[in-house]
Amino acid sequence: MTLASLLRQRRRWLLVGGLAVLLLLAFTAGVNAAQGDNGTCLGCHSNKDLNVKLASGEVLPLYVDPNGYNSSIHGVQGKTCVSCHTNISGYPHPKVTAGDRRSFQLERYTQCQTCHPNQYKGTLDSNHARALAGGNRNAAICTDCHGSHDITSAKSPRQKISTTCQKCHSKIYDQYAGSVHGKALAETSNPDVPTCTDCHGAHQQADPTTTAFHLKSPGLCAKCHGNEALMRKYSLSTDVFNSYVTDFHGTTVELFARQTPDQPSNTAVCLDCHGVHDIASMQGVAPTAAKEKLLVTCQKCHPDATTAFPDSWVGHFPPGRDHFPLVYYVNLFYYILLPTVLGGMALFVLLDAFRRIVDRIKGRGHHPTGSQGA
Repeated sequence: MTLASLLRQRRRWLLVGGLAVLLLLAFTAGVNAAQGDNGTCLGCHSNKDLNVKLASGEVLPLYVDPNGYNSSIHGVQGKTCVSCHTNISGYPHPKVTAGDRRSFQLERYTQCQTCHPNQYKGTLDSNHARALAGGNRNAAICTDCHGSHDITSAKSPRQKISTTCQKCHSKIYDQYAGSVHGKALAETSNPDVPTCTDCHGAHQQADPTTTAFHLKSPGLCAKCHGNEALMRKYSLSTDVFNSYVTDFHGTTVELFARQTPDQPSNTAVCLDCHGVHDIASMQGVAPTAAKEKLLVTCQKCHPDATTAFPDSWVGHFPPGRDHFPLVYYVNLFYYILLPTVLGGMALFVLLDAFRRIVDRIKGRGHHPTGSQGA
C-alpha cells in the first residue's frame, strides 16, 4: 500500500469519526433538552442576536435572559424549558409556522393550562376571552399580564397589579392613579385599598357595562366599606352599605338586583354618586363646597333640585346629637312613642281578655237556687 493510499484512508476515517462525534453531540443535546437540561437550551438562547424572521416581516426574538429566568417563579421552582415548550425534543427545532408575533403568542399561551388548569378555565369566561373570541387579537392573554420567561409574583409589589392593567387600560389607569384609592396605593403601598382585580376580578372578569354588574356594584363597595374593623382605621362610617340599602335608592336597587337583574334601573348606586375610577376623598373639604358638589351630583337625576335639596339627606352617618340633631330627636321620640302606644294597647287587650276569661269561669261555677229544687 502506497503512502498516498494510506493518507486517503486515514482522511476517510477521520471524516467518519468526525461525523460520528457530531451526530453524538447532536443526539446528546436532544436528549438533554428532552430531559430538561436548561443549560443546553440557554447555550443558544442566551445569544441576544438569536431571532427568526416571520412571514409578516416581523422579527421574533429568541433570546432568553438566563438571570431573568433563573430568578423567575418557574426558575426558582426548577421548571425546565421543555415543561412549557413541549413540542421541542431536540435540534433542529420544529419550524415556526406563525405568520406574525401575535399569532405566535396566541399559539403558545394555551400551554399555561397544563400547570394552571383552574386559572386558565377561569379566563375562558372573562371579558378578555370574550373580546378575543369576538376578533380582538389584542385582548389580554396569560403572557400579556404575567410575562413569559421572567414571571414573578403578580401581587408583589401590590402596585404591580394596576400597572399591569395600565398596559391596555392607560386612560382608566390615569383616572385611578389620581383617585383616593390610587394615591394611597402609589404613595404608601396601602394594602387596604382596592386594586383593579379587587373590583373586576383577576382571571374571570364580568362585563362592567352590563345592567347586572351595575346593580350588583354596591356589593363590591360593601366588601370594604361594610367592614367595621377596616373602616374604623380611617374614621369612615361603618354603616355605609346598610344606610344605603335602607334608603329609597338602595331598597329599589336591591329589589331590581334580586328580581329583575337584567332590567335597567334609573336608581343611583354608589358609583353614580362617587364615581368609578376617579373617586375623590371628601375629608378636609369645606362644608359649603361639599354641599355644592353634592347638589351637582343630585342634579344628574333630579335636574330641578334646589340648594335645599341635599339637606333632605343625612348621608351615610346615622343621625346623632351632633349630626342632624333634629332628625335624631324625632327618631328618638318615635322610638319611645311607638313602643309605649303599641305596648299599652297590647297590655289593654291582654287585661281585657283575662277579665273576660275570669268572668266566664265564675259564671260557670254559679248555680241559681231555683234550679236546685227542680
